[in-house]
Amino acid sequence: MRFALLALAASLAAPALAADVAHPTVIELFQSQGCSSCPPANANVMALADRPDLLVLSFGVTYWDQLGWKDRFARPEFTRRQYDYKDGLRHDNVWTPQTVINGRVDVTGVRAAELAQAVKAGDRGTAGPAVSATNARIEVAAGTGVGDVWLVRYNPNIVQVPIKAGENGGRTLPHRNVVTGLVRLGLWSGSAAGFARPAPVAGLSEAVLVQRPGGGAVLAALRLK
Repeated sequence: MRFALLALAASLAAPALAADVAHPTVIELFQSQGCSSCPPANANVMALADRPDLLVLSFGVTYWDQLGWKDRFARPEFTRRQYDYKDGLRHDNVWTPQTVINGRVDVTGVRAAELAQAVKAGDRGTAGPAVSATNARIEVAAGTGVGDVWLVRYNPNIVQVPIKAGENGGRTLPHRNVVTGLVRLGLWSGSAAGFARPAPVAGLSEAVLVQRPGGGAVLAALRLK
C-alpha cells in the first residue's frame, strides 16, 4: 500500500506531457549510409514514424563520405545542425548514429528500449507557444523564450538505397522521413509573430520547429499537411 501511495504521489507531481498530434515530440536521427552502426538505429527510429504524437526526421551527415561511400541524402547544413547539438547538449564531439529528442536528450538509438525511455524523458511539457499555418503564413503565438523558426521538408516515403561500397557495401538500406531541406524562417522573440511560408515542394511533407538558438531545446513543433 505504501508503495502504491508513493507511485500515485509521483504521478501527480509529474509535469503535464505535451506529446500529441498538435504538439509532437521531435525525434531527429543523425546517420550516414556509410556507417555500419547506423542501420539498427535507423530501424528503431523508422518504427516510430507512424505514431501521430511523434515527428520523426532523418538527417544525413557528410563526415563519413570520404570513407568509401558518399551518402546521397547528406548535406553540409545537416552536419552543421548536428554540431549545433554537440554544443547544445554539451558533448565533446559528434558521432553516428545519434538520436536527439526535442533537442533535450540524446541516445544512439540502437536499443529500442533505451530509445523509448529517451522519448519519455525528452517530453517538453506544455509551455511552448502555439503554432499554426496557412498556405502563405506560419504564425507563432506569444509565449516565453526566444527561438529560431525552422521549416523542415522531408520525404515521408520509404526509400530503398543500394549501398555499393564502404562499411555497408552490398546492403540495401531503407530510409524514411529523410530531410531534404531546412529553411530558417526567422527569429521568434516571445511576442506573437508571423513568417512567410515558402511554396511547397511536390511529394514532400513539411513541419515547423521553434527552437532555442545554437542547438537548444525545441519549444514547439507542428506537422503541416
